[in-house]
Amino acid sequence: MANHLQNESSPYLKQHQHNPVDWYPWGDEALSKAKAENKLLIVSIGYSACHWCHVMERESFENKEVAQVMNRHYISIKVDREERPDIDQIYMTAVQLMTNSGGWPLNCICLPDVDRFMAGLIFAGRLGKCIEPSAGTLGKRTGNGNRIC
Repeated sequence: MANHLQNESSPYLKQHQHNPVDWYPWGDEALSKAKAENKLLIVSIGYSACHWCHVMERESFENKEVAQVMNRHYISIKVDREERPDIDQIYMTAVQLMTNSGGWPLNCICLPDVDRFMAGLIFAGRLGKCIEPSAGTLGKRTGNGNRIC
């Protein structure tokens, strides 16, 4: 079953069209849906030639359990940084300010009005633990101040 990326022209977005995650391209439809349903956004940015983007897709976005959490609790937006460098720059700046590092895949969890409040790079293999609201780990810190996710 294809998601909302099926009609996109970007090779990177097309690569994710059959993920079990209900991906949306960046745009009014996804942003309006997040506001209407009062759901957080997951904004995931990458590009076709990115090795770690493929790793994260394989380990997280093709995982049906992770997809169930994402689809239940979030509106998920996939962005091709080569087609939308404007969006990439905004979120890369946010990630660099929050984590003191940058790269791809770049992932931000945002409020429905797109204000960033959690960001990171690759979460392969542990994304489900980071984003499950009932797990209570979203944004929590360890005793030394490091984020759990």
